[in-house]
Amino acid sequence: MTHPSQPAQSTDLPSPCDEEYSLPRAEALLAGTLALMTGYVQACCDSHREAMGHKIVTNLQLLGQADVFTPHFCTMLRNLRTRWVQQCGAATEAPVSAALSVAEQRRALWVAAPEVVQ
Repeated sequence: MTHPSQPAQSTDLPSPCDEEYSLPRAEALLAGTLALMTGYVQACCDSHREAMGHKIVTNLQLLGQADVFTPHFCTMLRNLRTRWVQQCGAATEAPVSAALSVAEQRRALWVAAPEVVQ
């Protein structure tokens, strides 16, 4: 029995509220998108991976249109979405997923890879 002036001993078991968060809409969408990206990498089934990839592309589009991020962050999200469209082979996104020429791909890299490694 605990004395009223002493705090009750807490158990080390997590409560159901430990996994619940209250996030602003854009942050919740970003957190969900990051979780989907993790799931995409760890997926054991191509059908799951395909569905997650399409949801990632959709989420990145919504995030890129959000008015809570800076213009530079929105540009990064749109570029990331383009890469995910290419990665997932989203056929319905034909205008965005047009293949880049080799020169355009090199310009898209922050640091161009060398042609030959010695």
